[in-house]
Amino acid sequence: MTESNRRKPRLVADKRYPSKGRKPAATKRAAKPAGKKSAARKTAPRKTARKKTRRSSGGKGGGIFRRLFRWLWRLFWGVTWRIGAVAGLLLALAVGVVYTSLPDVDALLDGRAKGSVTLLDRDGKVFAWRGDQFGGVITADTVSPHLKNAVIATEDKRFYRHFGVSPRGVASAVRINLSEGRGPLSGHGGSTITQQTAKLLCLGVPYDPSAWESEAAYEADCRQGSLWRKAKEAVYAIAMEVKYSKDEILTIYLNRAFLGAGARGFEAASQRYFGISAAEVSPAEAAMLAGLLVAPSRYAPTNNLQRSQDRARLVVGLMEAQGYLSSAQASEARSRPAQLSEAAAARAGGYFADWVMASGPEFFTRNTTEDVVIRTTLDQRIQTSAEEALKFIFQEKVREGSKAQAAIVVMSADGAVRGMVGGRKTRVSGAFNRATQALRQTGSSFKPFVYATALELGYSPLDTVMDEPTCWDIAGSGQWCPKNYTHKFYGRVTLADALKNSLNIPAVKVADISGLDNVRTVASGFGLSSDLAEGLALALGASESTLIEMTGAYAGILNGGSAVEPYGLTELKLLGESDPVMVTTTGIGERVINDKAAKQLTWMMERVVSEGTGGRAKLPGWQVAGKTGTTQAARDAWFIGFTADYVAGVWMGYDDNTPLSGVTGGGLPAEIWKETMLRVTEGMTPTPLPMLEPDPPVRTAQPQQQRRKKQTGLDKAINNLLNNIFGN
Repeated sequence: MTESNRRKPRLVADKRYPSKGRKPAATKRAAKPAGKKSAARKTAPRKTARKKTRRSSGGKGGGIFRRLFRWLWRLFWGVTWRIGAVAGLLLALAVGVVYTSLPDVDALLDGRAKGSVTLLDRDGKVFAWRGDQFGGVITADTVSPHLKNAVIATEDKRFYRHFGVSPRGVASAVRINLSEGRGPLSGHGGSTITQQTAKLLCLGVPYDPSAWESEAAYEADCRQGSLWRKAKEAVYAIAMEVKYSKDEILTIYLNRAFLGAGARGFEAASQRYFGISAAEVSPAEAAMLAGLLVAPSRYAPTNNLQRSQDRARLVVGLMEAQGYLSSAQASEARSRPAQLSEAAAARAGGYFADWVMASGPEFFTRNTTEDVVIRTTLDQRIQTSAEEALKFIFQEKVREGSKAQAAIVVMSADGAVRGMVGGRKTRVSGAFNRATQALRQTGSSFKPFVYATALELGYSPLDTVMDEPTCWDIAGSGQWCPKNYTHKFYGRVTLADALKNSLNIPAVKVADISGLDNVRTVASGFGLSSDLAEGLALALGASESTLIEMTGAYAGILNGGSAVEPYGLTELKLLGESDPVMVTTTGIGERVINDKAAKQLTWMMERVVSEGTGGRAKLPGWQVAGKTGTTQAARDAWFIGFTADYVAGVWMGYDDNTPLSGVTGGGLPAEIWKETMLRVTEGMTPTPLPMLEPDPPVRTAQPQQQRRKKQTGLDKAINNLLNNIFGN
């Protein structure tokens, strides 16, 4: 082959920029005539020059922007990383400071400022709780796995994957808040369990009574959600993540979370609502407990069980979605929601529990720093009987919409209170207790103490007195002429008949004969400690008293004439201690009237029920003694009575003193009493009353003015009796 036919090698430029689909440019040029070769070489540089000029002019403008962008980026990065480095150092310093202040986990499990009070009934069963209940320490390992999973699923599903703060959670919470029309930090907070625990610890600031108006004010400050507070909370949370393990943080949270009804921690809540340990709860119960975290008071099952169950269903759904429950387990939890324990559902003795707490020693009840267990006199069967009786009468006998109120007290003859209802709303706590706090005029229910005085002075129930129009001169007020409720007069009547029919004039005459000071002495001896009226109106119940005082006074008549101090606390112990701090065995005090007088008075009061104004209180097969009472304009209506086993008192009226319409003590109060005692005595064997039928009459009782003129011998007898009883 010749030189001209030999294939020439490709130029470097051809290798660098090959033409697609064409032969290399060098080959084309090689095929051209030699005469055109120089022209081609002269033209090519001009084309190349124009291309370079266009590229260089465009590159120059782009280069300026690129250099500006690079400069800005370097400036931004230089400032940012320095700020970030400083912020990181400050954060690390803050975390380090908090870290050094964090105590051991054990010191953080019970953060209550006050102790708790657990109340037991007469049989030793829990019926009420007061104060901050703790229940005992639980850990993330010992608690039920269902409860642990429910808390994580509800509050912080990434708990085991974050460093104390979850940016994703915060961003999600801000998005939800904005979409719901709230501020970015209002409503959902996106807080992790660690952050919530930091808040429960109040960022390490202990409660100081001298620095805060109240514990509530201290806790409100701990819960505030300002931006600065959130920043401090985040620092504290990160320090906790460094100091403690995840399970230790969860343990603190499980023990300190408030879960409604005074329960602090899941152990206390589980015992409070279900009567079992937190280690034993089922998926349904765990879901209900975890559901309380969002709003403990609103979702507390003792407040609204249905609402709590609805919330628990949402938690069950979260547990199922996150793989903590199988479909079968979730279906079971939904179909069989958690139920309250018998004690929690009953919420028995709210008024009674409040009374015990108020009457017990303050440092062991209202302001205790210890966990206290109090055994009481409450009989839950009797308590339920009283509540059901009140509800029945108001449903069946009282017009719908009536604002009238009522109260009931049931006690034993020694003053041990067995049941107490302080108003129509029976399942309450901290409410106004009309059985112990309402001072009301007693009306004719006071009359037994007038006759008790006369019997103590030697009068007989069969002695007589004239029921006739009579007036007394009252200093500074003029004449006072009382009338009977019937506006009739019955002539000469026995003391027993006067009490049986609740006649007013005989009662005033007997009080006058016996001496008002003596009547006051007997009444106060029986426990009527409120201010007693000075004038003769004392005999008609012008003085005020509480239902529990009146019921206790009647218990003194039943027990044979000894004073009674109503009581509800029988034993007080510190939790974990075997020896009681205090014990009460009886409320019986000193004798007020002799046994014979008490039994004769009981006989008189039995006739009030069997033949007189208290007929609606009759109990089939039982002997009942009692007395009705209605005050002026029917503002108060009373019936207090007793069998051989129990004394029960009933008051009815309006809180604002509005007169009752068509109600007297022998009406609705007597019926409430009967309905209560029908339930109380169910299954019991009737026992005779301790009463004594009197001897035949020996004298006629007359007013003091007439007695001075006609019965000087009786005066001597009375004076001798008074000297023997009260001293010279």
